[in-house]
Amino acid sequence: MRPDVIAPVPDVSGFDEPATVSVIIPCYNYARFLPQAVKSALSQDHVSVDVVVVDDASTDGSLAVAQGLARDDPRAQVVSNAHNSGPVKTFNRGLELARGEFLVRLDADDLLTEGSLSRAVAVMRSLPAVGLVYGHPLHFHGDVLPKARTNPTGWLHWQGLDWLRARCEAGNNVITSPEVLMRASVVARVGGQENLAHTHDMEMWFRIAAFSDVAYILGADQAWHRLHEKSLSMANRDIVKERIERRAAFETLFSGIAADLPEAEELLATARRALAHEALVDACHLYDRGRGDAREIGDALLLFARDCDPAVATGPLAAALARRRRLGPAVVSWLPWHVAQSAYRGIMLRVRWHRWHRSGVYEPGMRSSGHRRRTATDPRPQG
Repeated sequence: MRPDVIAPVPDVSGFDEPATVSVIIPCYNYARFLPQAVKSALSQDHVSVDVVVVDDASTDGSLAVAQGLARDDPRAQVVSNAHNSGPVKTFNRGLELARGEFLVRLDADDLLTEGSLSRAVAVMRSLPAVGLVYGHPLHFHGDVLPKARTNPTGWLHWQGLDWLRARCEAGNNVITSPEVLMRASVVARVGGQENLAHTHDMEMWFRIAAFSDVAYILGADQAWHRLHEKSLSMANRDIVKERIERRAAFETLFSGIAADLPEAEELLATARRALAHEALVDACHLYDRGRGDAREIGDALLLFARDCDPAVATGPLAAALARRRRLGPAVVSWLPWHVAQSAYRGIMLRVRWHRWHRSGVYEPGMRSSGHRRRTATDPRPQG
């Protein structure tokens, strides 16, 4: 997967007509965080922003806080669910009210960085085929926001199916959520979020990529993503369940509107094979680390791998897992070969993180020999 590298960065302050961006903020019991989220959206420069807060029957006063914010700024509107409906229905309700040329889904505990929307809109207006642009999110705990980079150095531009194919080959997601800007016309074509427990965002990003191009902003931080015990990203820590839900995202994608793609069957098989491979690697790693629950979780991961792709689950990785199971985690974790494997995995995970931090993907896709370098002839984005 080798994207175009595009430079220089356009002058984001020079729009002939300000772009309109609707920021949809689903909120459930986040009264203490909501004002920061709304302010981060309404304070964006060089774009015309409106905010739609959808309160999901909160019990902590979130609705009153949202209504107060809307009274202070007419660019914000508030609707509320009569009953708690969950994040998917709540976002989709906000989507029905959005009127902007571009869309953002911002959780009520996250924030946009300064200039986030104008940077993303610059990409969208310069590349009309792009339906989704994302950038680097800053993850943080507590109340102190880490310093954000606000001077982009360029963009990466993928053909949508190339980006999607890489995600199928890896079997994973590379986007958190608040760092994404969507083109409303593409969302109107592919629809809102599907009813998935923890992978509804992931499936929607992939569905957009199936029908439009994808871009990534280099050198700038696009959003702050808050990590705390009640956030959805922290709530799901079951390693087996997490893989089951990722598989559900791929299966939902390729049984819906993307089922008509000529590559749909192949891409789904690729994703299932990648998930099976990853499950066996993780099962082996449990033994290498000497985890006391290695047998229990490892057996569940093996069953998951067999269900995804029987061929992978009867290959060399399955044999390696069987050897570890016979020895047990207490023995395996002291064998020099497995200690070395565990250390190597740790190194590769750090390498992958640095790739993602730099280019928005885990794959080594930035080799200069594969790039077609393009330069924007007019630094000002075109409408």
